[in-house]
Amino acid sequence: MSQHSQFSLLGQRRFSPFFWTQFLGAFNDNVFKTALLTILTYDALQWTDMDVGLLNNLIPGLFILPFVLFSATSGQLADKFEKGKMARYVKLLEIAIMCIAAVGWMQHQLWLLIAAVAGMGIHSTLFGPVKYAYLPQHLKADELVGGNGVIEMGTFVGILLGEILGAILVVHKPWGLEMVAGGTIAIAIIGWLFSLRIPYSPAPEPELVINWNAATETVRNISFSKQNRPVFLSLLGNSWFWFYGAIILAQFPMYAKNYLHGDHSVFVLLLTIFSFGIGAGSLLCERLSGHKIEIGLVPFGSIGLSLFGFDLYLSSLTYTNTVAVGLMGFLQQAGSWRILFDISMIGVFGGLYIVPLFALIQTRCDPKHLSRTIAGMNILNAIFMVVAALAAMLMLKSGLTIPEIFLVTAILNAIVATYIFSLLPEFLMRFIAWLLIHTVHRVNGVNTEILPEEGAAVLVCNHVSYMDAIVIMAYSPRPIRFVMDHRIFQIPFLSWVFRTAKAIPIAPAKEDPWLMEKSYIDIAKALHDGELVCIFPEGKLTATGDMNEFKGGIMKILERSPVPVFPMALRGLWGSFLTRDKGNSFGRSFRRGPFSKLEMVVGEALQPSEVTPLVLQEKVKSLRGDWK
Repeated sequence: MSQHSQFSLLGQRRFSPFFWTQFLGAFNDNVFKTALLTILTYDALQWTDMDVGLLNNLIPGLFILPFVLFSATSGQLADKFEKGKMARYVKLLEIAIMCIAAVGWMQHQLWLLIAAVAGMGIHSTLFGPVKYAYLPQHLKADELVGGNGVIEMGTFVGILLGEILGAILVVHKPWGLEMVAGGTIAIAIIGWLFSLRIPYSPAPEPELVINWNAATETVRNISFSKQNRPVFLSLLGNSWFWFYGAIILAQFPMYAKNYLHGDHSVFVLLLTIFSFGIGAGSLLCERLSGHKIEIGLVPFGSIGLSLFGFDLYLSSLTYTNTVAVGLMGFLQQAGSWRILFDISMIGVFGGLYIVPLFALIQTRCDPKHLSRTIAGMNILNAIFMVVAALAAMLMLKSGLTIPEIFLVTAILNAIVATYIFSLLPEFLMRFIAWLLIHTVHRVNGVNTEILPEEGAAVLVCNHVSYMDAIVIMAYSPRPIRFVMDHRIFQIPFLSWVFRTAKAIPIAPAKEDPWLMEKSYIDIAKALHDGELVCIFPEGKLTATGDMNEFKGGIMKILERSPVPVFPMALRGLWGSFLTRDKGNSFGRSFRRGPFSKLEMVVGEALQPSEVTPLVLQEKVKSLRGDWK
């Protein structure tokens, strides 16, 4: 597989103009919102006699409201119209909104500024479905995780830099308001100029008839997504992340002030550390996933969110400073670096959690319905964030401290993650596979990129160890139905694992002819449904390291389902602890050490007419070579 850098996309027209368009949009949103919140906090009497606390909650709420009201419509527009043109119209809208805001800044008209906040919420609502539906049209499968990682990194960095710049500019004397008004217009114009270079992105469903009833369209979108279980649960998982993040981030101002006894610079530091953590985790996804969509990282990310959320609670209890401090004073306090480490790790594992979910939604959703699915997700995100705000208020009113809120959120995350992964065990199975091949072995995939990303096929491999299926699963772009011996399938506990992976048990005709026939029916049905099926034609593990004779079951499969056959070979597993080596396999495994090398090699597909057991055996033997 090509080991390209995800940052190389920034030098290519198919990605770079779109990246900078969305980056500048997120950046401008937060320059404007933060400037407004800052001026209302520190100079409220010059603008209004309304309660500042009410305004500080009203303004973020007005920004989120359009996601609920207009996401269903924006998703339809993104599916119906060419995405480059959509992006350019949205950027023109941003320029108009910032011009309205400039009048509000210059004339001290708060209602114009609040209207501009709602307008920027509409701007983000319209751009969201375009943003995530654009990437699958222009990125290859092995670029999608890296591209999403760069987009997520850019979004969070844009948010962070926007918040910092907005807070700095607006209080600058004597030209603060002018700098914010002119600066936001200039940023919007630069974003529009970048959008002019976005390449043509054809509409997936140009004949779509727009349903302007947002309520019925929202229900229809979510109902449609429910039909694809992995996609729908991924949508819920994505929205849960925003629930988790909204609760954590909402506590930072009071946490910095009342628990860390820091000034505004300490709050900015917490936000900075979290944002860079998200960016680092998003970028790390590509390296950890091997340039493919690895949903096994999602449970890994979820574990980290709970683990470091819990440790943030513990580290908060051990922080003993009670004297007001600035940034440097905070860093000199005992326990401060542990708190910063926990916050950064929450960000890193958040990135590992969110990026594979986006990639899964983009690749497994119906392309003609992708923008509307993303729009439905935005509605769920907004609802979850509102619920998060209400939950945080209830916890505070019930007497919980902010560190205790961190603890409760970490526990809730563990409960929700367990529930979601029990409903969709594929996430957990991929996590186990990813974990084993990154701890027990160092696996190299050879020619694995030719494994089909869609359509039915049979995978045929030599059988060396009890972890063969895990290694193969880790390198597959999608789930595999493994055919396995019925006695192994029935081993206690492991049986749950095999059932979870939807393995197909098979028995010899002399032992259980009914089960054997059922197995072939199940295989035929899986192939008819376009799934991948993997068999080990030897029928048993090798006891010598050499390949056993291939049986004729493959011919029965192809008689019912004439699909392509991919020969594969595992190399380097023989002699490990999980093989049937009659020697001292434990001692041999110990001498091999952790991260011992092995390879999985994939050969070119054979058409059904070319396949015989002998031909397959020779192909697999040739792929394996002398390395057992």
